[in-house]
Amino acid sequence: MPANVIVLNPRDNVAVALVAIAAGQSATARDCDSITAVTDIPPSHKIARVDIAAGDEIVKYGEIVAVSTREIRRGEWVHTHNLESKVWRR
Repeated sequence: MPANVIVLNPRDNVAVALVAIAAGQSATARDCDSITAVTDIPPSHKIARVDIAAGDEIVKYGEIVAVSTREIRRGEWVHTHNLESKVWRR
């Protein structure tokens, strides 16, 4: 199966969808385990590679880009509804 997500850095706990991924569809990246999407993932958006607890850091590009505001399941869409910027966090 061709890759439909990309992992930008091995430290990342999210991958980026290259195309729209429907819930139940496999998200696959080169040299990474396949992830079953548990929610629809829009193209260019993040999908959780692992379970992420509330308050955990979201890592993309090998850098902390945000903090989760609630538990995020492996395969779930990671976006503004379940994260916040560390810059704006109080």
